[in-house]
Amino acid sequence: MPSQTRAEPRISILHGDQVPAGMTVEEIGTQMVPLREVVLGCGPTREHLVVVELGKFERKKFKNSDLRAGHAKMEEEPVHLYPLPGKEALILKRKNQLETDSYPIMLWWSPLTGETGRLGQCGADECFFTINRTYLHHPMTKAFLFYGTDFNIDSLPLPRKAHHDWALFHEESPKNNYKLFHKPVITLFNYTATFSRHSHLPLTTQYLEGVEVLKSLRYLVPLRSKNNLRRRLAPLVYIQSDCDPPSDRDSYVRELMTYIEVDSYGECLRNKDLPQQLKNPASMDADGFYRIIAQYKFILAFENAVCDDYITEKFWRPLKLGVVPVYYGSPSIADWLPSNRSAILVSEFAHPRELANYIRQLDHDDRMYEAYIEWKLKGEVSNQRLLTALRERKWGVQDVHQDNYIDAFECMVCTKVWDNIRLQEKGLPPKRWKADVSHLSCPEPAVFAFSPLAPRWSSLREMWIPSFEQSKKEAQALRWLVDRNKNFSAQEFWALVFKD
Repeated sequence: MPSQTRAEPRISILHGDQVPAGMTVEEIGTQMVPLREVVLGCGPTREHLVVVELGKFERKKFKNSDLRAGHAKMEEEPVHLYPLPGKEALILKRKNQLETDSYPIMLWWSPLTGETGRLGQCGADECFFTINRTYLHHPMTKAFLFYGTDFNIDSLPLPRKAHHDWALFHEESPKNNYKLFHKPVITLFNYTATFSRHSHLPLTTQYLEGVEVLKSLRYLVPLRSKNNLRRRLAPLVYIQSDCDPPSDRDSYVRELMTYIEVDSYGECLRNKDLPQQLKNPASMDADGFYRIIAQYKFILAFENAVCDDYITEKFWRPLKLGVVPVYYGSPSIADWLPSNRSAILVSEFAHPRELANYIRQLDHDDRMYEAYIEWKLKGEVSNQRLLTALRERKWGVQDVHQDNYIDAFECMVCTKVWDNIRLQEKGLPPKRWKADVSHLSCPEPAVFAFSPLAPRWSSLREMWIPSFEQSKKEAQALRWLVDRNKNFSAQEFWALVFKD
């Protein structure tokens, strides 16, 4: 490793933005840091911490993902999205270009879909969707669509004209782009599709196919069999390979393990191995994987971030399999439980010791345990909020008979743009839509303080709070530059961020 022979100015490169010219980087796990800063065991002080937002880089690990197909995905999956082969679409070709002057143009500024040109039907309305930035100055370009993880400062469609709407699609964890989670940036957008129930297109149930999979007994292992399996299995299972995220879940699980046995199959705190054919992360929705997890009584379902309505497959998967989730994550999770007693909430216990005692009690008392799966055995999902959300959402998950949520997002923007065109044709002022902080907001990350940490855990775990704090400055700097409504350089941006 190169030695530091002279003091150099520190530049913090957070949240998916470009590495400044001349700075080399080295990948460490899922994090990118300047090569000069790679110090093992005795890393730089917090004041000199140099970190990079994980969004662009962590997703390199996985190769197969298609959000457009509406598939539930794991938090570290990539987002390589392409139009469905069978989707009705008009693909533009140079020699046979569509006459776009008749249709509002929706320009994906963050190229989520990969489509160079498609005329999309949204009810009675049609819009032209493209990633081709040559349409930036086209008079019919009405909206710019952004994918949150890839929203960065190195290129924005400025100057922004009065008729240019900005729309944000961001279904992922806040750690992928903290700038978006502050008022100065989220309020730049007119329309949103996020995991928040307050979004214009809520994606809160994005990992749940429907109510029937919750009721399904396909994978349910009878309690008598689970009791027999307990001779060789722990009461709790933990499967996580994204270690030390902002929720600090590994610290909690590590402490919990001192009070109760936990079988951990992932890279984080691993003490048990999956069969070789299931070690690929893409196998986490495989039948064989489901069968292994379904044998357990409880699973630690801990999110990578603590935000209202940020609820992933970690919560829904065990409910589908008939395993009781021990949940840590969304403070609003009670609003989404299938029934009042369907999950154990970590937030209700003052210390992991108390949680371990309660799980041990349920493990030894069949009647108490069965109270948590009674809803499933009877096929009764009583939560009306959940039932209404599933019934009224305008998209489906793994359902070829419904639009997926990216199609629904595109059509939401298309329809609202057309509504304003029709208002203007009547000589009426357009309706102005605007996101607010409730559309994407998470508190500052916090860490548990149960026990001292070994050096190998310290760096990533301690990155999140300074990362979040700096993202506030980045959000303010970005808002000022966008409101100025002129193109700006990365140097201008960082000068504002680090201005005293």
